[in-house]
Amino acid sequence: MKDFAGKILSRWYILLITLFIMAVFTMYMVVGENSYIAIPDNLDLFMAQYKMMQNTDTFFARDALVPFLHGISRDNLPGEFYLYSVLFEIFPAYTAYILGYILKVVIGLVSCILLAKDFGLKCDAPAYICGFAYGILNLFPAFGIPFASIPLVIYLLRRIYKEGLSVKAIKYYVLLFLYPVVSYFSYFGMFILGYLVLAIIWRWIADKKLSIPLCIGLVVLSAGFAILEYRLFGTMLFSDEVTIRSSMKDASMTLPQILGESFDVWKNGMMHADDAHSYFVLPICIIYFVFLNVRYIREKNVRGIFSDVYNLFAALLVFNSAVYGAYYSEAMRNLVATLVPPLTGWQFNRTIFFSPFLWYASLFIICYRMAKAAGVSSSDVYKKALSFGSAIIPVIAVFVILIGSKHYNDLYDTAYGTAYRIKTGHEVDRLSYGEFYSEELFDIIKSDINYSENDWSAAYGMHPAVLEYNGISTIDGYLGFYTQEYKDAFRKVIEPALSRKENTRIYFDEWGARCYLYSGTDDSIVMATRSYTGVTDNDIYIDSDALKELGCRYIFSRIDISNAKEKELTLKGTYSDESSPYVIYVYEVY
Repeated sequence: MKDFAGKILSRWYILLITLFIMAVFTMYMVVGENSYIAIPDNLDLFMAQYKMMQNTDTFFARDALVPFLHGISRDNLPGEFYLYSVLFEIFPAYTAYILGYILKVVIGLVSCILLAKDFGLKCDAPAYICGFAYGILNLFPAFGIPFASIPLVIYLLRRIYKEGLSVKAIKYYVLLFLYPVVSYFSYFGMFILGYLVLAIIWRWIADKKLSIPLCIGLVVLSAGFAILEYRLFGTMLFSDEVTIRSSMKDASMTLPQILGESFDVWKNGMMHADDAHSYFVLPICIIYFVFLNVRYIREKNVRGIFSDVYNLFAALLVFNSAVYGAYYSEAMRNLVATLVPPLTGWQFNRTIFFSPFLWYASLFIICYRMAKAAGVSSSDVYKKALSFGSAIIPVIAVFVILIGSKHYNDLYDTAYGTAYRIKTGHEVDRLSYGEFYSEELFDIIKSDINYSENDWSAAYGMHPAVLEYNGISTIDGYLGFYTQEYKDAFRKVIEPALSRKENTRIYFDEWGARCYLYSGTDDSIVMATRSYTGVTDNDIYIDSDALKELGCRYIFSRIDISNAKEKELTLKGTYSDESSPYVIYVYEVY
């Protein structure tokens, strides 16, 4: 029994990871929809889209329309074979979201361990904790799984390269073909294929012969993306519709501004790839970078500087950041659009999405080398210090991630919000998952007004996603890829507001993904908070005739519209419920 306990304790890191996953899942299931889930580019975007596909049973539908933005092709939404989509095909929306987080952690950890083992590295505490740290990064939730699976595709390609054309390699080709199930082409796949081409050229030069297995891998992976994401490819390549991508305008920066942007994203990361590296991982990596290369210089080993994988990762981090900054060069964007017209508006700066893996792979290299040095040290003090450091550094990194992430930190936000509720008996001001969507309240409203799914509606003072989630068809919505024709038609509705607010006009005309009813006075009236304060003007600035042309019947508003009669709106009712912090005013267009 003692030996068994000792064996368990010697694998403390596996026990710690297992307990963490179990505790997190239990907390989310107990707290339920009172959890505080990130809203920007999450609850206001992808969650509503998945719920609409659940409501309309269109996950596998062909030539189907999804009821937002006056009817959008289902092909514009995530494909049915993507693992995250599969979760929503099977489970209720909230449960699917939580399972997506747990799967992301597991995939990130397992992928890192497989890759470490393939390099012949000892997989003990540093490997497991660094892989775990990578898995729990609070990255873009809808694409957390593709982030987590980056080391998996590297592992598969390495196995294909090593196994060659043998029978053993077949299973790796099959897994590579299926890899798009845990990835996403326009965010990751296109870059992975590009990096694979570079790897083929690199190995061709190094081996003095072309790697046929890697070339086959390139074809297999390309086929996997094309087949498993056939909707995306059909929309990108075989549609002649002019989309809002053609009118989007990104910032055009000067060279000093571009350099500043590149440095900032290298140091701090960005919203969708918020890996919290700046607080702890960055200084550790800088210290080791200096130590490593000073030692190479002192040993007069210049070749070592250029062949060390740690320095390669450091160079790739700089490269990714430089590309991110270069995107804000208008000349560079025009060049891409000219060379490959279908990629007009494509954000090629998403190379930055690969940086979180590089930061935590770099941290693992440091910890692994510390553990290896401890194993050959003749000094007990030095040995203990290195062993302890190799284990505690990634543990600290995990702690920093859990409390330091600025975006998408659902775990911390839920724990804090729940503790605050228990301690004070009150709620924090931001809306929980359940409050944000307020299904019970909207069920009451729909029943009272005899709502039909053919009744097109719009949201005012809240995200259209709230309506979409609740089975209400909307003429507004949030999507980065819809027709320019519809954007122009919707613009007529909000032209009175845009003409009063130049910053809002620029926001819509030069981007337009948020096709919302805007205020003509306030910068924003869409607040996901229970205390709906700060609205200075209750008038709505719309073109009523243009609204009618889009077939809009209802406006669901958090604002008691003061000029409703002037805008040909009739108040159908004012609704509230103890289950929701909302007071909703429902207006009918006449």
